[in-house]
Amino acid sequence: MAASENITSSEFIRHHLTNLTFGQHPDGSWGIAHSAAEAGQMGLMAVHLDSLFWSFLLGALFLWMFRSVAVRVTADTPGGLQNFCEWLCEFVDENVRGSFTAKNDLVAPMALTLFCWIFLMNLMDLIPVELIPRILQLFGVHYQKIVPTTDPNITFGLALSVFGLIIYYSIRVKSPLGFAAELTMHPFEAKNPLLKILFMPINFFLEFVSLISKPISHSLRLFGNMYAGEMIFILISLMYGTSVVLTLFGGVLQFVWAVFHILVITLQAFIFMVLAIVYMDMAHQHH
Repeated sequence: MAASENITSSEFIRHHLTNLTFGQHPDGSWGIAHSAAEAGQMGLMAVHLDSLFWSFLLGALFLWMFRSVAVRVTADTPGGLQNFCEWLCEFVDENVRGSFTAKNDLVAPMALTLFCWIFLMNLMDLIPVELIPRILQLFGVHYQKIVPTTDPNITFGLALSVFGLIIYYSIRVKSPLGFAAELTMHPFEAKNPLLKILFMPINFFLEFVSLISKPISHSLRLFGNMYAGEMIFILISLMYGTSVVLTLFGGVLQFVWAVFHILVITLQAFIFMVLAIVYMDMAHQHH
């Protein structure tokens, strides 16, 4: 679908923001939605096939790249890809050493996976908006979002995975009783036993809100920034095919935004990784 076709700008934007959705139709049958309205009617049991496909593909690309380097690693004449992977590992290791004060062999691999995987998913935003969807339309696929991090289901899935590790290590390191005390004995403290009991529900409410806000803010920060960037690319693409002047101006805008967006996609992957490290460090701290 191109901006030059007989569709309105809002229809063009809505089309490019609609996922390839699989779910249950109102008549009880299961299949792929043929419109945004059908996708909305499928409810919570719907699956975004495009987000899952591209995220799994990019995750597999990350694993294949690092494994191919690992099986051919050499100390004599390392190639460019090996130097790049070693630089990434050192970069992540320095951030883990600077933010994580406990000892846990899982944190560094987790941080490396998050950074590389999210960066690759964000990098898909630099592919022209209509390139892959246009190609897939030739095979009957009419909806395709190729940037997984513009889908809140993906970003929430990543954040909830980190949150699950936070809860697991909070209980493992501090014991269930210690973790419960952390949620009920702070920030308000008292030596009087009666006041302690009275402060418990207040402390729990405040600490529970703080705890739950971690995965919410963690996921929405990544989703919001990437969604806004994708929206700008879509708005710029509306200029193409309208006039020669607007087409040339749109091309310049797209190049400038793409160059700036390289910083955005890298920074968002870095922030997500750093927050995951910090949250894991908090889970290992004794109060």
